[in-house]
Amino acid sequence: MKRLEEIVDQPLFQRTGRGVVLTNPGERLLVHAQRILRLHDEAMADLSGKGLSGTIRFGCPDDYAAVFLPHLLRQFSSQHPQALVEVICAPTPRLREQLEMHALDLAMISLPEDATDANIIRREPLVWVGCPGMDSAHFDPLPLALSDPDTLDHVAACEALQRVGRRYRIAYASSSLAGLTALVRSGQAFAVITQTAVASDLCVISDDPQLPALPAIGITLKFERDRPSHLTTAFAEHIRVTLPLL
Repeated sequence: MKRLEEIVDQPLFQRTGRGVVLTNPGERLLVHAQRILRLHDEAMADLSGKGLSGTIRFGCPDDYAAVFLPHLLRQFSSQHPQALVEVICAPTPRLREQLEMHALDLAMISLPEDATDANIIRREPLVWVGCPGMDSAHFDPLPLALSDPDTLDHVAACEALQRVGRRYRIAYASSSLAGLTALVRSGQAFAVITQTAVASDLCVISDDPQLPALPAIGITLKFERDRPSHLTTAFAEHIRVTLPLL
């Protein structure tokens, strides 16, 4: 301990009546030490060809799962064939609840793009989506197929229409992306989803004065605990590096 303090030229430990506790510099050094150990374990696992092992309970919204997960899981599995990733799909508010109940280890969640308290990995624009040939001017009120009422896309759609005084009704509300897009394909409603999740047989409506502009949302990761396992941390780092490239 004394040698460490000499190297960094700062007190790392403080003696109290109950023993020894870390000082503020000591706490900071501990974070770096844990990171070094984690990287060491990952390097050994990679070079040995075995990778990390264990199970991760990972939560992800439906639209991200459909577009991003095949790439993310395929690459991670090739590096860590002994690791299992259990995927739970749900909207961000439900994923936050499951994190609080310790039912997940890690979740990919949405948040406002201007959020300052999170490390945003990627930004995705929200877009109006309809069936080819649908004209919003033919509907009054405007029928909407949206996710759960407390999700960012649902709130953004309603607030945008309220700002311009456009009447609307919720024709369908569900956490299922497949359910939302099925109603859009039938020509019965318009949806608001992330642009990356728009299926090839649906249309992004960007030049309709009846449908006001929508914001983008940010994507970030949230851990279930302050000190996640090496496997969970490795998967999170893999997502941070890979997701912006997809």
